[in-house]
Amino acid sequence: MKPPRLLVSVPDSRVRAMFNEVPEGVEFIEWDMTGPAPVDAIDVVIPAYMKGTASLAQLASVKTRLVQSLSLGFDGVEKVLPPGHVFANAASVHETSTAELTLALILASQRGIPDFVRAAAKGRWAPQLLPSLADHTVLLIGYGGVGRAIEARLLSFEVTIVRVARTARNDDRGVIYGIESLPELLPTADVVVVAVPLTDDTTQLVDDEFLALMRDHSLLVNIARGKVADTEALLAHASSGRLRLALDVTDPEPLPDGHPLFGLANVLISPHVGGATTAMLPRVVHLLTEQFSRMQRGDSPINVVLRS
Repeated sequence: MKPPRLLVSVPDSRVRAMFNEVPEGVEFIEWDMTGPAPVDAIDVVIPAYMKGTASLAQLASVKTRLVQSLSLGFDGVEKVLPPGHVFANAASVHETSTAELTLALILASQRGIPDFVRAAAKGRWAPQLLPSLADHTVLLIGYGGVGRAIEARLLSFEVTIVRVARTARNDDRGVIYGIESLPELLPTADVVVVAVPLTDDTTQLVDDEFLALMRDHSLLVNIARGKVADTEALLAHASSGRLRLALDVTDPEPLPDGHPLFGLANVLISPHVGGATTAMLPRVVHLLTEQFSRMQRGDSPINVVLRS
């Protein structure tokens, strides 16, 4: 028996081109969501990747069964998603790439890679004795899919990993501290990795008080969302030389040209590219194929985070 027809809108031809073959029963149409829907009912709507949430307002004119984001974060979606829609995020797609970048930022910062690149650009040989990652303590704040992927990669680096989540609990590796334990934990860490979702509770979690509790010359890594941190507080603590920063996200974003954070040698900035690797593509196909199959079977979709 052939699977039932499933009408899927994609934002552009690149998403369609991810599939070597169109799954049986699936029909793709292009809709970039900058204007009204081309039809009044679409089974699965896939918004454009990294284009913000404003376009979701266009869903007021179309009936859907699922809105499937290609992003992991969904902050702000509840404010613009019209009533009557089911919204799923892209859990399982970006964890691998984001964890890779997190390790790259930590290692580059610890081992002075930006200093070596700057010296080489001036034609200078500039060896230094720098801190290892081994034998140090990493405080991992946020223990969802990204946090667990970071932990899995850190385990081989001979570090002590201290884990923090919204609520305290235990697992087979031991204690996971609650967020309320941060005042006691921050002074013990050499590297602090922030991997929390952006919520009302986590907005400006990394403020002046948070940073003041960190150990001198320790490293803060933010791969969460820019608004999780107070930019002025970051700038103050980095400008003094007391803390080092590695940021894949900023507030505002993009960070304006000439922003003083760019000029600090103890700050490493990447332009929100945590999930932007070739590893994203096969994982997107795997997730979408799973969603299509589930819906054709009449099963509930996975990764549902909002129902409006």
